[in-house]
Amino acid sequence: MEKNQMQPVDIYGNQFKRAGFVLVLLLGTFLTIINQTLLVTALPKIMGDLDINAIDAQWLITSFMLISGIMIPTTAFLLNTITNRTLFFIAMGSFAVGTVICALSTTFTTLLIGRIIQAMGSGLMIPLMQTLMFMVYPVERRGEAMGLVGVVIAFSPAIAPTVSGWIVDSFDWRYLFYILLPIVGINILLAFFYMKNIIKLTKPKLDVFSLILSSLGLGLLLYGISIAGNVGWQNMTSWISCIIGVVVVILFTHRQLKLAQPFLEVKVFKSRTFTLSTIIVAIIFMTMIASEILLPIYTQTIKEFSALQSGLILLPGALVLGVISPIAGKLIDKHGIKKIATIGMLILTIASLPFVFLTKETATWWIVSLYSLRMLGMGLVMIPLATVGINALPNELISHGSAINNTVRQVFASLGSAIMVGVMSATVIKYNNNFDGTSALLKGLNYGFMSAFLLIVVAFILCFFIKSTNYLKETD
Repeated sequence: MEKNQMQPVDIYGNQFKRAGFVLVLLLGTFLTIINQTLLVTALPKIMGDLDINAIDAQWLITSFMLISGIMIPTTAFLLNTITNRTLFFIAMGSFAVGTVICALSTTFTTLLIGRIIQAMGSGLMIPLMQTLMFMVYPVERRGEAMGLVGVVIAFSPAIAPTVSGWIVDSFDWRYLFYILLPIVGINILLAFFYMKNIIKLTKPKLDVFSLILSSLGLGLLLYGISIAGNVGWQNMTSWISCIIGVVVVILFTHRQLKLAQPFLEVKVFKSRTFTLSTIIVAIIFMTMIASEILLPIYTQTIKEFSALQSGLILLPGALVLGVISPIAGKLIDKHGIKKIATIGMLILTIASLPFVFLTKETATWWIVSLYSLRMLGMGLVMIPLATVGINALPNELISHGSAINNTVRQVFASLGSAIMVGVMSATVIKYNNNFDGTSALLKGLNYGFMSAFLLIVVAFILCFFIKSTNYLKETD
């Protein structure tokens, strides 16, 4: 292959070094994604320092997920309106400002504002990175490229509890943000040299009503799910918010099908491969995020481990996920998705079942081994399937596919936490009169992990409907 075919080019036809471009994208995405779960183990310290209750503290995580989810669909429009270089600086700039506010916060209000500004940058950054990675790699190497993305998307939230546990056990919780600032600064500096414009702008007309419907529908849906996750599904506000949110999302979808220049091209769901892979990946991701909430509850409450010890239990699994993701990407480039996904889902299903039967006496090494095995299965399935799904779309729809893929994953992540924590809480209430508090909580955790296992079984079944062909461009 000739050199000019090997190296990507910018919109002016000039070649540039892919390695620096990719490094800037992945580092920026790592910084934004790690914040999704960075505060999970730090909330008790923040509650004590700022004198807030658990429900208020939970909004520091909920607001981040909520705003990120609202921002993600706008990237498809923005990538065709603003140069990708400018959009990158807007995303990282917003994240940097939010991080500074969080680091300097002395009240709950300022900390919450900082988290919201951070989330605006994060919501733009994730689909931006995914779209650009697809554009700078040839079709036959996109599995390898998305393997690198998998290291970031899956590894970041997995390692965050370990980092957070160490920091809050040893230092002030504000150091969670202090340590991010120099890395953010370095990444922005590198972007001045390596970030290039590679997407030709089409300047679509903004349909303001679509923007309103998208933001309102997703906002209400995520808000309702978040309330359910915090106080339970018996709350009528959560149901009303979710129902109205779903109705508005349906109206938004109907409008997109009628527009000549849709705000978000929902016709990507005509691709069977894209639709199936998006659903399967979202289910797997929701069980991963929910398990990373349930497992620390088990280790810190039932096993009475510290935040750091709890995080260290998750660390080997995070490392396994980080190692297997790029390997899995290369495997699908060579062998296709069917075989790799089936093996990965089988491993994931088998490794998930024992969590249903956790007891107070379950050995720590057994938990670490099972969790690592789960991460191995996820690494073989999650990013490879996402790659094949988006690769089934023509290049002009990749930005829309990335935005939709990430939006669905964000909604499912919130839904997974709400469902599994809700199942756990409902079970604890049910058994509280018959058992002591610890036994009731353990029963709740078992049922929470059972719901995760059942969802994984559903994803496994759906995997058999994925086409074995890897890089087919569907036109139907």
